[in-house]
Amino acid sequence: MKITLNRVNENFHFELKNDRGHLVNVDARPEFGGNDMGPSPMELVLMGVAGCSGIDMISILKKQRQEITSFKAEVEGERVQVGEAKPFKDIHVVFYLEGNIIPEKAARAAQLSFEKYCSVSKTLEPTATIHYKVVLNGEEL
Repeated sequence: MKITLNRVNENFHFELKNDRGHLVNVDARPEFGGNDMGPSPMELVLMGVAGCSGIDMISILKKQRQEITSFKAEVEGERVQVGEAKPFKDIHVVFYLEGNIIPEKAARAAQLSFEKYCSVSKTLEPTATIHYKVVLNGEEL
């Protein structure tokens, strides 16, 4: 796996490309000297948690022949000052699923994602606690 970075402007706007040619723009907010032309690197980390766990959950539920009509997630990160850096301390994930899905299977898919499969959350595990919940057809499990 390889990522290349190219500086786009005189500030902090970068274009990143993976080895398959997919592009992502990254920037800093104006209050940090950027132009807000893309998500910040820390926002990309949260996006990675959402995407990785989302892929896991959908894959697990599809294998169990569950009918997913809608899948959404919200991820929020709480950061803490450690020297000059501000790493994530707690990450909160809420999955919103709709469809003909057995509640226990939805809950188990989330559990398996975070405890076994999601490489992004496993990477963050030494420094951040990930909390999650599942809302299925409008009801929290």
